[in-house]
Amino acid sequence: MSLGVNLLAGLVKKAAAALDEDFDIEVLEMHHKHKVDAPSGTALLLGEAAAEGREISLETHSVRSRDGITGERNRGDIGFATLRGGSVVGEHTVMFAGEGERIELSHIATDRQIFARGAVKAAIWAHKQQPGLYSMADVLGLNDE
Repeated sequence: MSLGVNLLAGLVKKAAAALDEDFDIEVLEMHHKHKVDAPSGTALLLGEAAAEGREISLETHSVRSRDGITGERNRGDIGFATLRGGSVVGEHTVMFAGEGERIELSHIATDRQIFARGAVKAAIWAHKQQPGLYSMADVLGLNDE
């Protein structure tokens, strides 16, 4: 996972905590046509970050498919929309949709080398740390609050 995606997850968590349920949350993602899982692990990570920010369970508030007459959106749900096509490396947007306004936080990966660069940066950071269990959020300083 890239540094940008991890930073996005931190921002999503903070935005979800700051915005109440008047803002609906939708996670949109697109990947290449050969990807076999949906939603992607990254989309689920972002959904989990939103759920943590709202202090709710993603398991009980996740909507992963809509087809036909679905009725109105349930307050507090976190929706997922999955797109597949072409050679897209990865695009993720978390949308906070309120009445008369929308906030979108996005990350677009255009080159798979970003994942290797993130791993190298994390290894260099970890080399300077005391023994322990760390995450990319630690590498980015998102757990320093």
